Amino acid sequence: MQIINLVDAPEHLKLLAAWHHNEWGDLNPGQTLEQREQKMQSYLGDQFIPSTYLAIDRHLLGSAAIVENDMDNRKHLSPWLASVYVDQSYRRRGIGSQLVQHVVDIARLQGIRNMYLFTPDQEVFYQRLGWCVLEKTLYRGSQVTVMCLQIGKKEETL
Repeated sequence: MQIINLVDAPEHLKLLAAWHHNEWGDLNPGQTLEQREQKMQSYLGDQFIPSTYLAIDRHLLGSAAIVENDMDNRKHLSPWLASVYVDQSYRRRGIGSQLVQHVVDIARLQGIRNMYLFTPDQEVFYQRLGWCVLEKTLYRGSQVTVMCLQIGKKEETL
């Protein structure tokens, strides 16, 4: 398996958009698959945020992204890990963990000190990867957990 940037394999955008739409469409009421595909076009630029990384082994296995903001009512928090998804038939093989770690490693190299995410149902998965719970809240009709990961070192004081 290798992890690559979506920029280097844009042919996977339509399948990825369909996976994400099927998995999280209820968190984006009124958004169509076509609108999701159009939004994901912004991930094909040369900027770090937003960007999406793909796990590939002969075919697409999963994804993870970094975005400026993933909750419209938490705009003061940034950046966010988002769209962590592994195809159903490849789950429980460590692919999701590798994707998350890949994005975190790149964020660290970019000088990012904290990242955020929200999840409706994967709190335990992220806690095993070192993420901490910030709050549990209702978001767009779903109960979610907002989490944080400190990835940069705090300034040492003398």
